[in-house]
Amino acid sequence: MNPAQHSAQAVPLQLGRSDGTARQPQRFTAVKLTTDTAKDHIIWSLCCFVYTNPFCFGLAALIYSIRARDRKVAGDLDGARRYGSTARCLNIWATVLASIIICIIVIVLIVVANQSYGGYSFYH
Repeated sequence: MNPAQHSAQAVPLQLGRSDGTARQPQRFTAVKLTTDTAKDHIIWSLCCFVYTNPFCFGLAALIYSIRARDRKVAGDLDGARRYGSTARCLNIWATVLASIIICIIVIVLIVVANQSYGGYSFYH
């Protein structure tokens, strides 16, 4: 900033009206918005329920996700966090078990297809 361009007369030091009367101080209200919300993992639960539902973990996760959403709507963030955490754990178990089951099925299909079509044999 170049101070030579601005004169002391151009910048008012006191806030006031041009007619000489003082202006009333403005009052501000601060609103604190809480961004710390509980996660309900409803989409993950729906995917675990619809696509892979080993040992009904997907159904249980969906039920806990709906309960977490209900608690969040009711304003009980602690209850929503508890239900959301349980839904998350159930979703993790369902996803891991489904992944293991799918891998086992793929391996078994590859081995059966390889043996039935005259592929590599262990007894040569």
